[in-house]
Amino acid sequence: MGIIQKQGLKSSFYIMIGFVIGAINLLFLFPLFFSKSDQGLVRAMIDIGATLSIFCTLGTLPVVYKFFPFYNQYLGPKKNELPLITLIVNLIGFGVLLFIGWQQKDFIIRKLGKSPSLAENFNYIYPYTFFLLMFYWLESFAWGLQKGVITNFLKETSIRILTSILILTFGFRFINFTTFITLFSCIYAIPTLILLSDLIQSNNWSLRNFKISSVTRRLRGRMINFALFVFAGQFFNLLAKTNDTFLIFGLRGLSDTGIFAIATYVSAILEIPQRSLNSIAIPVLAESWKNKDLDNIKHIYHKSVSNLLAIGLLLFGLIWLNIDNLVSFLNWVSHKQGGGYDALTKLIFMLGLAKLIDLGTGVNSQIIGTSNFWKFDFYTNLFYIILSLPLNYYLIKNYGLEGLAFSNLVALTLYNSIRFGFLYKKFNLQPYTWKHGIFLLLSISLMLLVHQLPANNNFAINIIIQSVTYGIAFYGLAYWINPAPEILNFFNDLIRNKIPGFFKRNKSI
Repeated sequence: MGIIQKQGLKSSFYIMIGFVIGAINLLFLFPLFFSKSDQGLVRAMIDIGATLSIFCTLGTLPVVYKFFPFYNQYLGPKKNELPLITLIVNLIGFGVLLFIGWQQKDFIIRKLGKSPSLAENFNYIYPYTFFLLMFYWLESFAWGLQKGVITNFLKETSIRILTSILILTFGFRFINFTTFITLFSCIYAIPTLILLSDLIQSNNWSLRNFKISSVTRRLRGRMINFALFVFAGQFFNLLAKTNDTFLIFGLRGLSDTGIFAIATYVSAILEIPQRSLNSIAIPVLAESWKNKDLDNIKHIYHKSVSNLLAIGLLLFGLIWLNIDNLVSFLNWVSHKQGGGYDALTKLIFMLGLAKLIDLGTGVNSQIIGTSNFWKFDFYTNLFYIILSLPLNYYLIKNYGLEGLAFSNLVALTLYNSIRFGFLYKKFNLQPYTWKHGIFLLLSISLMLLVHQLPANNNFAINIIIQSVTYGIAFYGLAYWINPAPEILNFFNDLIRNKIPGFFKRNKSI
């Protein structure tokens, strides 16, 4: 098993643990202790902070992804001034954000008329943005040093553990809501300090070099040009993914934002393998393009499609089969807060289907972004935002949250279709085989079959019966067709060796 598969599986494990903790937070603790409006406020802070932090990078992240291998090769860590240069640029970006926020404060508050709680607490977004910005900056170098496992643990798992602690301290009335929001706005401070310490101790990263190197002088023009285009593309891509939240709290208020946050989170479970794979694949793809190793790029593309599609179908099936059970559970948990989560059924289905289509196209974005045709990444992201913004606005105005979910499905399908066509035409990259088509059709048939199982009045029993039945049947289907050998081998090894070994070591317990 290659480095991408090994580290990808480790990252997926940490991300999965993080998603389980996050699910407990979002599907149990938040509805138990917070109103839908308060949940919407937290979601708004997260999406606004993520968008503003990418703006503050001013294009430094893609520069690190693409050019850090050159700095490492020709300079080494002690003479590498890229960390210091990018830090200065990021701080300048954050300074620009503070200035704009100060100048446009009245305008911002006026536009948040339907979300007065967000207007009152808007200043807390700035510390959240700053610490997230610093984490993104450090993460970009950690990816270049193939430390994607620790970054995924910090970002996906530790953040959710800290969130659980904050929710419980509020729920048991050790702190009030204002203190909760204050502490939540600084939640990325601890992971940032841990990642900074790890990079310094690795001896492959330093902030001590102040001298501009020959590499920077030689590549300066290319880096600036690359940064501007790819930064704009990344910002547009993120804005396309988060503008739905902005539209919801702007047009419908924070209660609907809270409902949509749950639907988005549940569908985002499908992103677990994609997130872990992206962090590992980017430096490998950048190195492969540098060495003009197209065969390795084809190999990574094919493996990413096989693995992501297999895991995606498993997760989508488990989610779709249990949507009604989830809604029943949420209404039961939040009965003291008023319930009202029935709208989630259609939202989760459409958002999950959109994520599955995205998974089925593999690491197409990373291949394009690390190639010499990275400008195409900008053009497709620009197309995405030009399509999604008016479509989102029109559909949410006329059809509510369901219209917004359908807009996500349409925009993401067209976006990935264009990228797939580009890679096929430009590089003759086509990652699919007949196995993928057969596996897809049989997996859908299996979902429909399991869905016909008799329902029980107890939603917990329903979850167990449908999940176990689908999981076992899906494993048998994957074993028969074998569309993703690495994933199947991993689970076979887990079943045959790891789990029995664990019980053998702990038989005295």
